[in-house]
Amino acid sequence: MGNEDAVFYSRVLTELTLSFHIIYATIGVGVPLMIMIAQWVGIKKDDEHYILLARRWARGFVITVAVGVVTGTAIGLQLSLLWPNFMELAGNVIALPLFMETFAFFFEAIFLGIYLYTWDRFENQKKHLLLLVPVAIGASFSAVFITIVNAFMNAPRGFDLVNGELVNINPIIAMFNPAMPTKVAHVVITAYMTSAFILAAIAAFRLLKGSNHIYHKKALHLTMKLGLVFAIASAIIGDFSGKYLAEYQPEKLAAAEWHFETKEGAELLLLGVLKDGEPKYAIKVPFGLSILAHNNPKAEVIGLDQFPVDEQPPLYIHYLFNIMVFIGMWMVLLAAWYLIGMRRGWKNVRTNWFRWLIVLGGPLVVLAIESGWWLAEVGRQPWILRHIMRVDEAATTSGQVDLMLMLFALLYLILGIGSVVVLRRMFKRNPVERELEERHMEKGGDVQ
Repeated sequence: MGNEDAVFYSRVLTELTLSFHIIYATIGVGVPLMIMIAQWVGIKKDDEHYILLARRWARGFVITVAVGVVTGTAIGLQLSLLWPNFMELAGNVIALPLFMETFAFFFEAIFLGIYLYTWDRFENQKKHLLLLVPVAIGASFSAVFITIVNAFMNAPRGFDLVNGELVNINPIIAMFNPAMPTKVAHVVITAYMTSAFILAAIAAFRLLKGSNHIYHKKALHLTMKLGLVFAIASAIIGDFSGKYLAEYQPEKLAAAEWHFETKEGAELLLLGVLKDGEPKYAIKVPFGLSILAHNNPKAEVIGLDQFPVDEQPPLYIHYLFNIMVFIGMWMVLLAAWYLIGMRRGWKNVRTNWFRWLIVLGGPLVVLAIESGWWLAEVGRQPWILRHIMRVDEAATTSGQVDLMLMLFALLYLILGIGSVVVLRRMFKRNPVERELEERHMEKGGDVQ
């Protein structure tokens, strides 16, 4: 296997691993907060349905954590095996955030175990709720520290480059690089948004399948409300991300927007296709790109003409950007429609077709998360460490990467199918109605 083949298969395997892992990682970051909010609402309203909601979500969450551990370990392994030159160059810089990410995960896992073990052992549910605080914090900070590594790759800081080596390393400056604030905020908030809409899709699906229990209606209402809040927050942070790109990675913004020539009053292109290097059938928003980049309709926006061809990101990231943005806009609209409709008594938000739209929102937000990460990684090309090391310089020269790709693909297939089967059986064998009945019988109450 030549170096070009090794680079290609290394990129494919890394993309496959990250694309699979990001689903479980996103759920792992967002669901603990959903569990904590559900239990807090249950305590505040003295509502058994929300308490049970937190309990059942926590059971399912354990399965996703287990799979996330396997895929996260695979990423760490592949960093050393597939990108040894990168690790040799930057390993000392990214070691601290990688260690902190591991510490945050163990912090989360310890308290998650205690939380699960101590169900019904506290007379005061507020004390049990407190155990979820470190779980949610640990999950979120796990995302923070691993995203800091990615931010460093986009905006490397905190060292001197001498004879091709990074020396005089200051890990704190490296961690708090210019890309860190927007990247971290966007990753964490979109994880909350995605988790909320996935849980909403599950609740809507149960209602469609004939389980008209109030438990599912409360779950749907709570998650749609949370989804709207975090979707709006994601859009706001996305705007800040655009401004960061205009300042620090203008070639990425230009490629994502098919902005070929530097000019003032730049228009924003939505949708469209490229024909002979020219955008066709695109929706053009006058001055939109200048406003997005600089909050000024007359501001100059740097185009791809300012960069060598071999340093320009692939132009197909425009489609990834559009997928991410349009799904985000659709979910804001859908959640707002639902909540306004419920408040005003619109019948259409209780119909099957509307609930199918909510169910569809689950896979759509996962697609948006995937598109966002593909945009982030492909948009940095051809660099693995921007303006310091190219991807082809960082990759292994091993001739066994294609075999690794097949083996890991098989592993992810087994993990994906296995986790779905386990989750489905777990909840199918223990339906809400039966669990509520058992809990009320234990307490000597009536079934609701």
